[in-house]
Amino acid sequence: MSLSMYQAFIPPTLRQLAALDAILDKAAAHAAARKIDPAVLLNTRLFPDMFPFVRQVQLTTDFAKGPAARLAGLEPPKFEDTEASFADLKARVAKTVAYLKGLKPEQIDGSETRDITIPIGGQPRTFKGQPYLVDFAIPNLYFHMTTAYAILRSCGVEIGKRDFIGAMPA
Repeated sequence: MSLSMYQAFIPPTLRQLAALDAILDKAAAHAAARKIDPAVLLNTRLFPDMFPFVRQVQLTTDFAKGPAARLAGLEPPKFEDTEASFADLKARVAKTVAYLKGLKPEQIDGSETRDITIPIGGQPRTFKGQPYLVDFAIPNLYFHMTTAYAILRSCGVEIGKRDFIGAMPA
């Protein structure tokens, strides 16, 4: 049996977003327990030329909702990048989860050869659906999720591999 485009992206992405939501709870609890201003964690970067934690979370959600919409032939929903708290970030994750749960397999399945055009470096780039998903969307989703995780881990938040992976499917 082959793996459909929907199966390859939506269920694992929902699992990652659930893991991200739980990590945000642990980060907020860490800040409260240690009397750290949450803005410190939200604005921490791994290196000065990298995006801060808050932007990594925004990009994780962008690489969840954007590819799903494009594969379904829809315009991706636009979220303002104004989150300034863990609660704001959790709300953004929840909006993303709700959007993904509203998509049906038949909207995404069969998109392997659909043309997907996105701007990269200010220039339009066209992919076929499957290479877009496998070579661009999924790696970007995991890059930003991993970087968000690494920022919190470097700040001493007690999270580990199981927190990153999230609940395993039955």
